[in-house]
Amino acid sequence: MNLKDLYIDFFVSKGHKQIPSAPVVPENDPSVLFNTAGMQPLIPYLMGKSHPYGTRLVDYQKCIRTNDLDNIGDTYHHTFFEMLGNWSLGDYFKKEAITWSFEFLTNVLNIPKERLGVTVFAGNDVIPKDVEAIEIWKSLGLNEDRICPTSNDNFWIAGETGPCGPDTEMFYFRSNDAIPTKFDPEDERWVEIWNDVFMQYYKHEDGTVTELPKKNVDTGMGLERVVAVLEGVNDNYASSVWKDIIKVIEKVSNKEYAGNEKSMRIIADHIRTSVFISADKSGIKPSNTDQGYILRRLIRRAIRHAKKLGIDINSNWEEEIAISIMDKYKKYYSEIDENRSVVLEVLKNEKIKFNRTLEKGLREFEKMTKSINDNILNKDLTFKLYDTYGFPIELTCELANELNIKVDVDGFNEKFKAHQELSRTSSSGKFKGGLAGNSLVETKYHTATHLLNAALKIVVDKNVHQKGSNITSERMRFDFSCDHKLTDEEKNKAENLVNKWINEGLPVTVSEMSKEDAIKSGAECMFIEKYPDIVTVYSIGDVSKELCGGPHVKNTSELGHFKIVKEEASSAGIRRIKAVLE
Repeated sequence: MNLKDLYIDFFVSKGHKQIPSAPVVPENDPSVLFNTAGMQPLIPYLMGKSHPYGTRLVDYQKCIRTNDLDNIGDTYHHTFFEMLGNWSLGDYFKKEAITWSFEFLTNVLNIPKERLGVTVFAGNDVIPKDVEAIEIWKSLGLNEDRICPTSNDNFWIAGETGPCGPDTEMFYFRSNDAIPTKFDPEDERWVEIWNDVFMQYYKHEDGTVTELPKKNVDTGMGLERVVAVLEGVNDNYASSVWKDIIKVIEKVSNKEYAGNEKSMRIIADHIRTSVFISADKSGIKPSNTDQGYILRRLIRRAIRHAKKLGIDINSNWEEEIAISIMDKYKKYYSEIDENRSVVLEVLKNEKIKFNRTLEKGLREFEKMTKSINDNILNKDLTFKLYDTYGFPIELTCELANELNIKVDVDGFNEKFKAHQELSRTSSSGKFKGGLAGNSLVETKYHTATHLLNAALKIVVDKNVHQKGSNITSERMRFDFSCDHKLTDEEKNKAENLVNKWINEGLPVTVSEMSKEDAIKSGAECMFIEKYPDIVTVYSIGDVSKELCGGPHVKNTSELGHFKIVKEEASSAGIRRIKAVLE
């Protein structure tokens, strides 16, 4: 039986309700490009909002992280991964969470307890040692030598202030060596497989910490890692999660995995992630900004490694790999099957575009080699080939070697490192996450997106639908379905309509109802299938009604003056408006 099914069935038997996986592109969280953790879509509920499914929840969540992109190709890093999680929202706490974790690992997954070790919070100057967790583990039969208190890794807080608390991490001894009597988390043979976080405190701005009246449990288990552990393989890509995908890559390349591991891992990982991004209902297409840039980079990197494996780039190799991935996941994620043709079109179109770029790059390389000094390709030229034409340094070196030309690899690496640092700095705001509250300004912008959506339906077309949004404290960005560039008249009319509604001081009200009743009432939402049976509906006077998690202002008069500063294409069939509140 699939690990996802085992996990869901177990926690449903403990009174949990299964909730659907949120999309990979978050609906109302401007702090990240993608959902990066299982708890991320649940932030409003961990902050105290009541969840329509109740206080005990379980799910498997699609996650994407791109901060380790350069590490993809090793045995265990992935850009897309699935996170198994269960939550208590002010319901059960440490005893049940730890007991059920232990029961699932030993009774359902049949892991011998001799192979388990755990870390707990050792305490610090402000917060005491988590003696309660230690005693619970001991009561379950775990020897004290297998319980390791630490202060560094066993306390969780999203930022400087807010909900926080100790956690307990579970480790599995992944080795054929004799199992040590004493558990040492620094010993790499012990692999972390699960984490239970206990949100029991609140850290205030003055540094003081108080007990939370309503305590939560947030757990997370990475599916890919656990499957590899259970199947006894040290290479995640040799597990059943990846085996069939790797077989297709072996077939299209006519090469074996052994000896070609790095390129095959990169292709498998990047195509899988690209499938999930392009199948997402937000309509992301390859571009030079935000999620579209990540999608483009992943596909092009996969193409480069396909070329390294000698795959005929003009064949339908990417389609064969993508189909094997979609067949594998369609049972669990309906959008994969529904958007099959979209996924294949995205991959094919980007492949065709990049093939043209590759050819231009080869011509540029030829020109460079005819005009270089000292028979060496300097760092500026090698970096131009990388940055403009997507040439990895390995390809540049290979081409230069055929002509007995040297390459300034060290200089390239210096420039590349500086480029990485610049990218990391400029995108740091995109990848911060956690239980961050929305500022008042961001709350205003959130409400303004609803007004803009309503205005566009009147001014442009009643079939206009939101396709995504991104909000910061400085501006709002709104993506919507539209087949043409807006005229100045359309922009002015939409802007004036939003300001008219702001000046009218319309009340913003919220109500809960069944999803069916919400749709009947005319409420709009981006992804109806991901919402639970009971939903939250925000209404702005008589002009807007949308399913939404909030937050919003109480009255439109709080918004100030709305101004559209830019309207542009986002991707095929999708336009983007950037606007400010003055």
